[in-house]
Amino acid sequence: MRITLPVLTLTRGGAQRMLAELANRLADGGHEVTVLMPSHGIVEYPMQCPVIFAGDTRISEDDFPAGDVIVSNYFTTVPVSQRASEQGKGIHIRLALCYEPTFLPDNNLSFASYHLAPNLLVLSRWQQGIVRINHGIKGRIVPVGLSSDFYNMHIREANRKLIVSAIVRKPEGGFSGHREQEYLLQQLDMIKGQQPEAEICLITPPREYAESPWLQSLFEDGHYRLRTPLSDEELCYHYNESDIFVSSSTYDSGSLPGLEAMRCGAALVTVYSGGNLEYCVHGVNCLMSYRYENRLAEDVLTLIRNKEQRERLAINGAANSLRFTWEKSFNIFQEEMYDIVSKQG
Repeated sequence: MRITLPVLTLTRGGAQRMLAELANRLADGGHEVTVLMPSHGIVEYPMQCPVIFAGDTRISEDDFPAGDVIVSNYFTTVPVSQRASEQGKGIHIRLALCYEPTFLPDNNLSFASYHLAPNLLVLSRWQQGIVRINHGIKGRIVPVGLSSDFYNMHIREANRKLIVSAIVRKPEGGFSGHREQEYLLQQLDMIKGQQPEAEICLITPPREYAESPWLQSLFEDGHYRLRTPLSDEELCYHYNESDIFVSSSTYDSGSLPGLEAMRCGAALVTVYSGGNLEYCVHGVNCLMSYRYENRLAEDVLTLIRNKEQRERLAINGAANSLRFTWEKSFNIFQEEMYDIVSKQG
């Protein structure tokens, strides 16, 4: 089939990773896939399909090639995809990688966008429930996956400093409030205060670090160690050097970093974010708390002081993560796409 994916950016991030994985696998599977981006779009993932750029900073329905299916994602790609679909350029299917109205700007527009596309794919049961309650649409679940590039390298040595890691992203622009980064730093400082021998590493995409005064300010006094991975191989290494990986996000449909860290053998300490219930079981493969409990630092300190529990959670997390592969995600996505097309064709 001829499939068009309008995409705003393919910079490093969980949502963009999923778009790149699905587009590449669709192309490898024999589909004619086109990624359509605005003129300023950035591509940081290797793509196996053509990427075409619109002549403007916004994608127009006239930019879409003729096709069989249009797969929109972020809410700003939905109206233009629907208009292109109405011009006969493909059946419109929305792959909602997050539920935008509750935590991102322009919620009046993002909320209304869910009334335009009845063919909906979501990432988790939690996200499915939110959309169904608010809009009456039961989205079909396509779970996140993991690449074989993420694995346990077995490089954690017994006689080195214990490393606690977390991901921080650029706050400028208003798109990181759900990450609770101020809370994260407060909790990491508490950990360092009680366990000064622990090393705190913050992982951030290099492009965002270069663009963000706030991120740069975090490392001025040497309190935190900076990690700016340029590739999945480097990111895998940083997960592997971590004994404990910490996630403070309170709102994620998939929450991919925690799953990646699990696969790489780190013990996960996380805040409940909705979508991470797909792979997190408190006390079995992670320590999870609700944000109101204000327990993130306490849970990390528990694992620093209890090596046996830390290693047990890490082993269980790595084993549980094996259920999540991009092959599985792609196969489910393709099956759902075929079913939607067969019922509307």
